[in-house]
Amino acid sequence: MPLKDNWRKISGKGYVIALLDFFLLSLAVYLGYAIRLGILIPKYIDDWLKVGFTLPLMCALVFWLSGQYRTIWQHAGTEDYSRFLWLYIVSVLAFLLVNSILRLAVFPRTSFAISFFAGLFLCGGLRFSWLMAKSIHSTPKTERLRTLIVGAGEAGSFLARDLMRNEGELSPAGFIDDDEAKRGRQVSGLKVFGNTSELREIVERENIHVVLIAIPSANGRKIREIYDTLAPMNIQVRILPSLREIADGKISVSGVRKVRLEDLLGREPVRISLDPSVNYIQGKRVLITGAGGSIGSEIVRQVIHNRPSEIFALGHGEQSIYLLMEALNRQGVDVPVHPVIADVADDTAMNSLFEAGKIQVVFHAAAHKHVPLMEYCPREAMRVNDLGTRTIARCSGKYNAERMVMISTDKAVNPSSIMGATKRLAEKILEHEQASYPETKYMAVRFGNVLGSRGSVIPKFEEQIASGGPVTVTHPDMKRYFMLIPEAVSLVIQAGALGHGGELFVLDMGEPVIIREMAELLIRLSGYEPYRDINITYTGMRPGEKLYEELFYDENSVHGTLHPKIFVSRIKSGNPENSPDIDANLEYALRYPGEALGILKKLVPEFTHE
Repeated sequence: MPLKDNWRKISGKGYVIALLDFFLLSLAVYLGYAIRLGILIPKYIDDWLKVGFTLPLMCALVFWLSGQYRTIWQHAGTEDYSRFLWLYIVSVLAFLLVNSILRLAVFPRTSFAISFFAGLFLCGGLRFSWLMAKSIHSTPKTERLRTLIVGAGEAGSFLARDLMRNEGELSPAGFIDDDEAKRGRQVSGLKVFGNTSELREIVERENIHVVLIAIPSANGRKIREIYDTLAPMNIQVRILPSLREIADGKISVSGVRKVRLEDLLGREPVRISLDPSVNYIQGKRVLITGAGGSIGSEIVRQVIHNRPSEIFALGHGEQSIYLLMEALNRQGVDVPVHPVIADVADDTAMNSLFEAGKIQVVFHAAAHKHVPLMEYCPREAMRVNDLGTRTIARCSGKYNAERMVMISTDKAVNPSSIMGATKRLAEKILEHEQASYPETKYMAVRFGNVLGSRGSVIPKFEEQIASGGPVTVTHPDMKRYFMLIPEAVSLVIQAGALGHGGELFVLDMGEPVIIREMAELLIRLSGYEPYRDINITYTGMRPGEKLYEELFYDENSVHGTLHPKIFVSRIKSGNPENSPDIDANLEYALRYPGEALGILKKLVPEFTHE
């Protein structure tokens, strides 16, 4: 068996290390007496035997009780060696205290000093030897790629040490960091070459193959800047995901991943912290409609963290609810989650659910959202998006639910599509029900497209790239707002905390993204060059689409909230008798499908439709 494997096997047996510690510390005590008093020390032989047994025994006992012998020294870091040092000092001080009380042996001060440092050197060297054995006898099977780490902070330092200890494909060559005080210095034995403005020059000079971004707090703009610099050079770019992984001790080679599209869009996730005084979810019975969808399932996961008493996960498709329940079971969720297969527009089923479940908080995410498809199905869009919303809203008021939060869309502003018009009508329905049931707090949340949803354009682009192209874009100037699913859901939950009833919340969604540029980015992230390896073609705008979306009807009526990225506009409350007869018109549209589009235009006058 190779030396490295023998040494690793020994390092995994705590009792072997304890015996080696005992022997080495006894040797250290002997050296203390011998160097100070003579090699044979006949006069102090009894004292040496007593100290040479008691001190190593106490050190080994302290190490054992503190779990020191469970450490895997091949992967030990600074904190492990610091802990060893402090435990060694504590052990020696404990021995001195016992010796001063019991007067076991004469231990001259010079002998003590020599023994102390000899023991530290011998036992510390024993532990360091495993790391050295691993390094010396490492024989990588493949040629390692020279790697530059962006960020010479704690995350970068941990990552560099992890790469050096492992036999993977990446070999760290050094760092770059924008802190000029670090220039030319060494971190984890590697040089800091310069800052990010010199990235291209450093990569060429140092023959770098891979760049790792180890700045967990870096925003999308910074990551995009680094990526754009390296993309023409055909350099791999990878990223360390999050600060959470640092805190959890999960930084490793496997923790580094390829740069994804969401890293480059410049979005900074909305982070919320619900104060216990306004945590309206804790201990409540919560209904989430559309729970099998991308948004709805994320609402379920985030609501779970707020400790409700029960969750009712409602969906119309049994497969999506089944997959959600399987995922929650694998995670070992301890909050009761009840699957409900039903249609939100089914009045009988919804009344039964609210009555039996005693629902207190509602998140209404169920809706038809596909713009082109709904152009062919106006009645179905109204049935789910409007009748479904009215049914859930009316049950919320009728059965005394405390709050209802509905997810809306930026397509509801000056809608040009049937889907957008039905969501605008759904907002008006909330206004109607808020006036009818003032004790229940109704509110809506408007936001744009989300990355990773089932109806997102991203999976379509990825599929087209995988098949060799071309990637199809409807118009070269088309823009859309994009956000991550977790941040969208965070907004939805925060809206429920901020709302007092009758509000329409809108997220500050930053700058819109040009779809053509997004397609180009995805092609590059897949390792191809746009227009050379994968072509982009333009198919023309589809029915109901607009070149760009709007967030507000009237910016002057929009105000800030306690959250810096959330704005609010009141849903006009008033006497339902003075509002258009939504109920009668909706019922008529559903009874006569051919009239649905005309009725929708009547109920949403701002709806422009060709």
